[in-house]
Amino acid sequence: MDKRTILFVIVLAGFFYLMQFVFPPAKKTAPPQQKEQVVTTPIDETTKKYYPKQSAKESFYVIENDYQQLVFSSKGGSLAEINLPFRTKENKKSIVNEIKFDKEIKEVSKPNARFPLNSYNTFKDGQIVEEKPTFGGFYPLIRRSLEGTDKNINPKYYALNIVSDSDSIDNANFNLVKLEKDFVQFELVSSDIRIVKTYQFAKDAPYTFDLTVAIDGAPRNLWLSSGVPEVELTSGSYSPVLKMRTYRKQKNVIDKLTLPKTQTTISSIYPDWICNSNGFLGLIIDPLNEIAPGYRSQYVAGDTLPTRLTLIDPHYKLYPASKYPGYEMFLPLRSNQEKVTFRVFAGPFAKDILKAVDATYSNAITGYNPDYIAARSFHGFFAFISEPFAKLMFSLMQLFHSSTHSWGLSIILLTFALRIMLYPLNAWTIKSQMKMQEMGPKMSAIKAKYARDPQRQKLEMVKLYKEKGTNPLLGCFPMFIQLPFLIGMFDLLKSTFELRGAVFIPGWIDNLTAPDVLFTWNYPIPLIGNEFHLLPIIMGAVMFLQSKFTAKATKTSGPMTDQQKQQKMMTSILPIVFTVIFYRMPSGLNIYYLFFSLFGILQQWIMNKQTKKKALLK
Repeated sequence: MDKRTILFVIVLAGFFYLMQFVFPPAKKTAPPQQKEQVVTTPIDETTKKYYPKQSAKESFYVIENDYQQLVFSSKGGSLAEINLPFRTKENKKSIVNEIKFDKEIKEVSKPNARFPLNSYNTFKDGQIVEEKPTFGGFYPLIRRSLEGTDKNINPKYYALNIVSDSDSIDNANFNLVKLEKDFVQFELVSSDIRIVKTYQFAKDAPYTFDLTVAIDGAPRNLWLSSGVPEVELTSGSYSPVLKMRTYRKQKNVIDKLTLPKTQTTISSIYPDWICNSNGFLGLIIDPLNEIAPGYRSQYVAGDTLPTRLTLIDPHYKLYPASKYPGYEMFLPLRSNQEKVTFRVFAGPFAKDILKAVDATYSNAITGYNPDYIAARSFHGFFAFISEPFAKLMFSLMQLFHSSTHSWGLSIILLTFALRIMLYPLNAWTIKSQMKMQEMGPKMSAIKAKYARDPQRQKLEMVKLYKEKGTNPLLGCFPMFIQLPFLIGMFDLLKSTFELRGAVFIPGWIDNLTAPDVLFTWNYPIPLIGNEFHLLPIIMGAVMFLQSKFTAKATKTSGPMTDQQKQQKMMTSILPIVFTVIFYRMPSGLNIYYLFFSLFGILQQWIMNKQTKKKALLK
């Protein structure tokens, strides 16, 4: 393998990963079959009319179960908070794990670790009582006000609020009609419109509830909002996703939508459901009755609706608000519509959870399937390549997890399984490398003999390759074999909720979708941050040992050929390159490649033993 080929492989390996950060994820707009009317408008519009307020004070009401704490506001009769309880010994139904960000916010900003943020009314022991917030124990699914700052959320950003293109209905105060353990109803009555909103937990589907809206009044271009999901990061990457399911060409089609730059309205599509997620968790809003055509997507500046991450070390601005904008989706509502019901999924996009919800609402007779599992997304510039590999790898990991009950061990077993699957190809490549090393003296002789005749030199080289049955390009083959699986593992860790917060070694590897953290410091260092990650350094060291082991196994007597010199250079360069690239990658990815290299050393050792045994028999 010549120097150009080696450099090409290095650049290609780095390119695949840097593209994940330099370029935003590939997103496609829905290719509708009808002509669309697209209207782009500014985010903030001048308020033209206000509704009469029943009360100046905003009140909060809560219904909750093992999966959700729904915090309703009298403003719009909407959801000010959707809080998901953490999995504990007492609550094993929840699958949401507490992660590093949750713990840090409890330490640096106790008021913002309250759930809900404010005192609230709830139904208890047959009556409505006032309760105080609790400290910790929940994950905030949607962005909420930040206590101790001037960033109080405008109710128009609440989830399932009704907004209008011409009136400030989103700030109108609804009256509480009825509150029970798993049921709440609100009503707005003004001179020209009446709205009744009823919420109720689903009986058999986790993280799911129903909203029924009845509207009696003049047309006002009303929209139902999704709210804005909180920020989730994987190795510093923020990957919000907007999706929609429509029925086209005799089949259901899932489209990933372009993230809007301001506000975009599509007026001629009938969405089956819409989805607004942060990659790991989100909301799916599914109208069960016919609604007006169209949908709307809207950009919300990070400074307008800041993420809770801005509370962490604000002095050094580790997570500046402007870097994390939000996105909101809307479905149109018909005025004078007697009743329309929306099924709402608000929770983790975990494979088994979404399959369970799909199974609950599927109809074998009609063939209907809500297909909420399609809300899961694979991210990155090369998602179209990595998605099938990621799905295969996760299926194998689930199989191993059923026995080990550890996702970390499952990654190690997956790595071992892939090494076995790829053993014939890797063995073929290693044998080719050995042959190339054996050919070193003959190649040097040819180069010396035909030094003044480059054309003859190339012909003699090709002739030698054919006689020995090898090819210099096969030395690059292991790298190309590994790339699809490596990228697939990276996308799997960015897209698989089950691995979020999965602990492997407590106190060190606490989240397989985030870098390992051995210790931290205050002042962030460029490209390194304020955390020390040990796993990528161990991985780089093992890569260096693997290269040395391979070079030692294929070493021949006599002067080093150009190829041997290049391989020696690679021994020093590649581990450094990969350590830098992997330094802020998820710990699960580092575990995968660390053990891939370790098993590679084992395979090389086995092949060396077999080669020596064959040599003795001869």
